[in-house]
Amino acid sequence: MAGLTHEHVRVAVVGSGFGGLGAAVRLRREGITDFVVLERAGEVGGTWRDNSYPGCACDVPSHLYSFSFAPNPDWPRTFSGQPHIRAYLERVADTFGLRPHLRFDAEVLAARWDAGALHWEIETAGGTLTADVVVNATGPLSDPKVPDIPGLDGFPGKVFHSARWDHGFDPRGKRVAMVGTGASAIQIVPAIQDEVGHLTLFQRTPPWVLPRMDRRISGVERWLHTRIPATRALRRGVLWGIRELQVGAFTKRPGQLGMVERLAGAHMKRAVKDPVLRAKLTPDYRIGCKRILLSNDYYPALAQPHVDVVAAGLREVRGSTLVASDGTETEADAIVFGTGFHVTDMPIAHRVTGAHGTTLAEEWKGGMEALRGTSAAGFPNFMTIIGPNTGLGNSSMILIIEAQLNYMADYLRQLDTLGGKVAMDAKPSAVRDYNERIEERMRRTVWNVGGCDSWYLDNGRNTTLWPGTTSEFKKVTRRVHPEEYKVLRPQGESGSEAAVVPSAAERGSSR
Repeated sequence: MAGLTHEHVRVAVVGSGFGGLGAAVRLRREGITDFVVLERAGEVGGTWRDNSYPGCACDVPSHLYSFSFAPNPDWPRTFSGQPHIRAYLERVADTFGLRPHLRFDAEVLAARWDAGALHWEIETAGGTLTADVVVNATGPLSDPKVPDIPGLDGFPGKVFHSARWDHGFDPRGKRVAMVGTGASAIQIVPAIQDEVGHLTLFQRTPPWVLPRMDRRISGVERWLHTRIPATRALRRGVLWGIRELQVGAFTKRPGQLGMVERLAGAHMKRAVKDPVLRAKLTPDYRIGCKRILLSNDYYPALAQPHVDVVAAGLREVRGSTLVASDGTETEADAIVFGTGFHVTDMPIAHRVTGAHGTTLAEEWKGGMEALRGTSAAGFPNFMTIIGPNTGLGNSSMILIIEAQLNYMADYLRQLDTLGGKVAMDAKPSAVRDYNERIEERMRRTVWNVGGCDSWYLDNGRNTTLWPGTTSEFKKVTRRVHPEEYKVLRPQGESGSEAAVVPSAAERGSSR
């Protein structure tokens, strides 16, 4: 791709979903125009471009699942569908003049830190470039995870992941197997069940499902939100406040979640009259341990006579016969995997080589760790948006992204203050101190004590979620603390490592 070869930029942003576009807007607002946004696909949108399966929608209310600096008064529903969210991101790219910075079909194949030049060398599918700073905004829900099932290669029918939906596939009259019961599956099952000839759901673990309080947003409401912005801000504030108040039960008092479990049980009982099916669909862990799902039509779909629930995972495939781990056999014409993403083993980590000649994946083989969810030790001037322990179990990730963008902006201001060719590298002691505090807080959360095995966990550690409110995370990332970083300058330059205030660990911690 023309324009990338031998190019040098101050900042290279990787990804053009909410994180990448948000970073681009913030860079421009900080007066930084020397940046590119590297996108592997041909359009913006991230996960909201890739996930186009039937029924795809967000489970966070629209007025909260949007940028504070780019409100949309015209959301058509309280919970928006994928087409509207994708269109919103396209408008953000246009409204904030981001198009000149976008580099499409430019998947990052490798990024290497050059310690002598103090910059990143980035090899993309469209050429090479160098950058003083890399902002990794690839997101945790970008690379689908398909389990290694014996015999799958010999299956004669269609096979695809929910995030790579085959729109050439016609489900009408077909025998379809849905593998997985996560957020995607509970939207796909109701969307296709009335078209397929037979639907079999392979369920390793039943999810907790609550009613989805979705409705059309009236023309009067949209008019008010357009003409009187305070009404829009009030709506967003109420949605945010409700979720902030809920956090304590998840993070400090899981025992208080029993009432919510009873609500979910009543929701199921209304739609599922068969006690045998109800028993299959009833979780045996505390609500909130896995992500709580929202749907009004999932249970009614499962109660249909042409839908079967197999309470076991898919063990092997023999031709067109699918064999579950409990021995159940099912014939199928198509297999749809709703089996999630590479969250704790993000693929780009294998492509990023830091100051010690090791990849981010190698450094994280014992579990992901980053200072304030953003900076990994040994990877100077490299920031991750939606990094380790920044996920949320009940609120909008856009709030987390905007908090991290504040941190990014202050990071760049710190570099400017230091002057000249300079980089900052998170001290291992600072990363360790921060993550030990996170782990300590995580011990009593529902995600750790709720009795389930979820995608939040990596080798038993919760390296994915933030164990507090979004307000707390905003405070944690309000500014960069210089004492937590080593300052790097070109070799041979006087003061090649600037004096820094030692961290607590370096002042003589008991560790």
